[in-house]
Amino acid sequence: MAIEQQEDKIKIGVLALQGSFREHCSMIRRCGGEAVEIRSASQLEGCQGMIIPGGESTTMANIARRWNLFDALREFEDEGERCVWGTCAGLIFLADRIEQGAKQGGQELLGGINVDVSRNFFGSQIDSFETTIPCDIPGCSENDVKCRAIFIRAPAIKKVGENVEVLAKYYLSEEKKKEMGVDIESVVVAVKQKNLLATSFHPELTSDLRWHELFMRMSKGCKPFQSKLAKVGEDRKPEEFQPLYTHPDLPVFKDQVIADVMK
Repeated sequence: MAIEQQEDKIKIGVLALQGSFREHCSMIRRCGGEAVEIRSASQLEGCQGMIIPGGESTTMANIARRWNLFDALREFEDEGERCVWGTCAGLIFLADRIEQGAKQGGQELLGGINVDVSRNFFGSQIDSFETTIPCDIPGCSENDVKCRAIFIRAPAIKKVGENVEVLAKYYLSEEKKKEMGVDIESVVVAVKQKNLLATSFHPELTSDLRWHELFMRMSKGCKPFQSKLAKVGEDRKPEEFQPLYTHPDLPVFKDQVIADVMK
């Protein structure tokens, strides 16, 4: 059930440089919030939470650096007064360490979550898949919670440090272990650390609102962002990035032709 719409909507920024930002915006609006596509530092003003979507993490990092966004993104996160959620590529952005698959020469990250991530753990684009997994969504009243998980060239968390809450794991079948050439029972695919949330999979591509509702609950009451670094005229005007035509919300998958829960 979606969070009731209030007069003062929870304002969530969605990094809109590349990737599945439109789908996240659609889900935030379905939860009764206000979604803002973020392409410049000034557009973060007033946001209580921010989502870093799935996509290509190196591409997003390069664009963010080119458009002078990294300092504002770090300021938004570092104060600890707002919430940030990373999905897939966004998880890589929020990880403190990349254990495997880092780009040659290094990759610029925001960090903040005490985990080690294996980039593209599940393989290339053709190895993408979907299934259902058991999960522990804080504040969800359902018992024995399962969620639909879509993994697209997805990373996985190989090591979890202190103060990190594990919300979901993917359990590898014997067939999957053989296919991937690994000998591990499970990997972590969703975590929470204080105001930071990260998932390997893509909740925005399903009809399940529970992960977005969780993030809305986390962001409710957070202090709206007011940058101490940004100066008027320093970054490009938001209207320079706005399309002439506003696209309608994309549809979400509603069919249930998916694999059984991994045990």
